[in-house]
Amino acid sequence: MVRDKIDGNFLYFFDQGECYNAYDIFGAHVVKDAKGNIVGCEFCLFAPNARRVEIVAEWNGFFPNSQELYCIDEKGIWYAYLEGNLEWGRYKYLITTHQGEQIYKADPYAFYADLRPSQDSKVYDIDGYEWHDQKWMKNHEVTYEKPLLIYELHMGSWRRKPDNSFNMFTDIAPMLIDYLKDFGYTHVEVMPIYEHPLDMSWGYQGTGYYAVSSRYGVPKDFMWFVDQLHQAGIGVIMDWVPGHICRDGHGLYRFDGSFLYEYEKAEDRENYEWGTANLDLGKGITRSFLYSNAMFYMNYFHVDGFRIDAVSNIVYWMGNVHKGTNEGACDFLRNLSRLLFAKDDRVLLMAEDSSAFDGVTRPVDMGGLGFNYKWDMGWMNDTLKYFKKDPIYRKYHHHMLTFSMVYNHHEQFCLPLSHDEVVHMKGSLLNKMPGDEWQKFANFRTLIAYMMTHPGKKLLFMGNELASYDEWHYEKELPWNILQFPNHDASCRFVKELTMMYKNEPALWEQDFRDEGFRWIDADNADQSLYSYIRYAKDPKNHLLVVMNCTPNTYDNYRMACEDAVEYVEIMNTDRDIYGGSNRINPFPLKVENVWQYGREHSIMMTIPPLGVSILKAVYPKETKKAAPKAKKTAAPKEKKEETKVEKKASPKAKKTTTAKKSTTTTKKATKVA
Repeated sequence: MVRDKIDGNFLYFFDQGECYNAYDIFGAHVVKDAKGNIVGCEFCLFAPNARRVEIVAEWNGFFPNSQELYCIDEKGIWYAYLEGNLEWGRYKYLITTHQGEQIYKADPYAFYADLRPSQDSKVYDIDGYEWHDQKWMKNHEVTYEKPLLIYELHMGSWRRKPDNSFNMFTDIAPMLIDYLKDFGYTHVEVMPIYEHPLDMSWGYQGTGYYAVSSRYGVPKDFMWFVDQLHQAGIGVIMDWVPGHICRDGHGLYRFDGSFLYEYEKAEDRENYEWGTANLDLGKGITRSFLYSNAMFYMNYFHVDGFRIDAVSNIVYWMGNVHKGTNEGACDFLRNLSRLLFAKDDRVLLMAEDSSAFDGVTRPVDMGGLGFNYKWDMGWMNDTLKYFKKDPIYRKYHHHMLTFSMVYNHHEQFCLPLSHDEVVHMKGSLLNKMPGDEWQKFANFRTLIAYMMTHPGKKLLFMGNELASYDEWHYEKELPWNILQFPNHDASCRFVKELTMMYKNEPALWEQDFRDEGFRWIDADNADQSLYSYIRYAKDPKNHLLVVMNCTPNTYDNYRMACEDAVEYVEIMNTDRDIYGGSNRINPFPLKVENVWQYGREHSIMMTIPPLGVSILKAVYPKETKKAAPKAKKTAAPKEKKEETKVEKKASPKAKKTTTAKKSTTTTKKATKVA
């Protein structure tokens, strides 16, 4: 029983912000008999500023004064036990404050909620799902030296039913798995799927942190969704917003008439720009609520990580560096890191941070915040600004693309092309590009290829692969119909082949966070807007030469510096005709010559495509070993044969030494020939 768990230890740790399973106490918990039948329900609520708490529910006609909770602790814990099977029943709390105010609130720890616009919570049995992802949970690896390719997904607008209603988790999973595997994605990042009242907020203004949104099914449907993706070898990252909350009356905001979870001061609390309220991450009860919530999704839903939204708004007061660092909030993030990595050291903890705050991805015990990845917002902003410019002016902004490598070693970065860049009149990726139709698509391909070959893990928002002219809109599904048109179909094919190449080439991910993984060939050719660099795997011979041309000019017989190899083979060219390009490619192996270029001893002659990227793989000679010749058999006199037999029997070691000597000599000869 829930009431039996409420003791001095629980109350102390909850108050101190060190309770990690508050969902076991608070909320609505069904009670079962020995046969597993539901016979009752326990309701438990934390509301220290309440004078009276009542359950207003469909089983009592939503009438006040029907069923009252009782305060069982001076700290403000309210409790009631109701008999009968109340699962799926809608309810809310009517709280009367000490000031006499009466407010209706949804249960902040409810496991399920009624479909909006209803504001009711629902009784739900969260236990009993049978998982089949044991292989994934046991064997999936840390990703630092592995490919990490994330597909950012808005559950409500990826695909919709013919009547434009939402698909359920159970509808989406089979379609999504096939799609992700075709592109080689390793993970999907789900934009917030806990309960929120307004579709337009995309989930970033939540009210029910413990309730998976009823738009897409019941909580166990989301468990099944994660289970299916895990069985397919795909991880699931949850977009999580611990910094600010929706101000709707039935949510956490002024929960019991006081600012229970938020800052007391309006200047710290009210985020007028977003229309939200900032949570006080220094408060113990707020920390216990959020830490428990993160553990809830790991324990009950097997999520593989969290992308934390608006970290700059957390680490600085109101997101303003001039107002100073919010030490209480930073301490919250450090403790969150300790908690999650103690639970599973393979967890993905990603910061969406636009600030220059130092040490975001540094471990906590080394003075950092403890994330293991940070979105490189600077890279995204600089890159998109550059690509928006007409190629004739790009030479004046050449180092907007090289600047990212100046600070690249400071953090462990993930390169995002996220939903934020294709909404609110910013234009789709394709529409950002200058020039005529051909140049727009060529620029688009160049942008994606640059992203995939730049150091850092990768994230693409859903639909970017379609190269749509239209912005993303949450009220309708992606424009899948445009794939009937050659340019869009070719662009989608290009992204698919590029992402699969990324996944299969260790040089593009094995040393993302080491200086040895990247070297410029030429970073300063501004006049031609040419960029060339090498990506190295741990084995330096396994490297790729990347040449990017950001103008419509083609360069034939261009001498490009390279490493000492036999030849280079082009494994990707964004200008291939099957992608919609002009087919200025390098179809044959390019022989390495001992000719100096860009300060290097070796170079190749190649074709550089217009508004395109050429990715070349080094080929080295295969090491061959010549087999040792067999000894020629010759007849020997009888006396000699007998003598040899005696020697063989008496001195086997001598024979072995002789053989080894011969073998060594032969190997030396074979090496010389090679």
